[in-house]
Amino acid sequence: MPQFPPLEFLTSSWQPHQFPPDQGVEVAFAGRSNAGKSTALNSITGRKALARTSKTPGRTQLINFFALNEHQRLADLPGYGYAKVPEKMRDHWRQLMTRYVETRASLGGLVIVMDSRRPLTDIDRQMLEWTGAQNLHTHILLTKADKLSKGEAAMTLKKVRADVGEAAGAQLFSAVSGIGVEEARKEVLRMLASTPARVTAEGS
Repeated sequence: MPQFPPLEFLTSSWQPHQFPPDQGVEVAFAGRSNAGKSTALNSITGRKALARTSKTPGRTQLINFFALNEHQRLADLPGYGYAKVPEKMRDHWRQLMTRYVETRASLGGLVIVMDSRRPLTDIDRQMLEWTGAQNLHTHILLTKADKLSKGEAAMTLKKVRADVGEAAGAQLFSAVSGIGVEEARKEVLRMLASTPARVTAEGS
């Protein structure tokens, strides 16, 4: 299994002006608050406590940036959906994510994390439509796949791939059993090595 390059915490942003310089390439992780986003990020990078995990959904309240080097970063976005937080806080998260997703030139790809037992909820579909409209490369992780039988997992993956078509890649994933960790790691590294679509568009 390929190792993920060393990386370190860079900064947390509560407001857009706190984002790191918009240069190089970033890959962001997004997902519903209870889908296992932080656990997936830790598993892919091989760091047990890179992203904070909690039994309480909505633990990630800022955009957290992690640097591989001067030109490559990961971003952990606030979870969307069912976090039990005040409406004012959810409004702030939405505004922060909107600014990030719609204006970040260095954003080269987005990993959307979905619980394999409940994939493609209405809010997941909205997220996919949004990222598609932004011309962002998107890859879906169907997490907690170890909780499904092999037949159920295969059927779920087939349905999701048929549903999203070319809008996004999709794979099974489990941080517990290791299902799909290597595949996801390769995909994240591939996105980090690519030129962001917005940069390509601006240069054309």
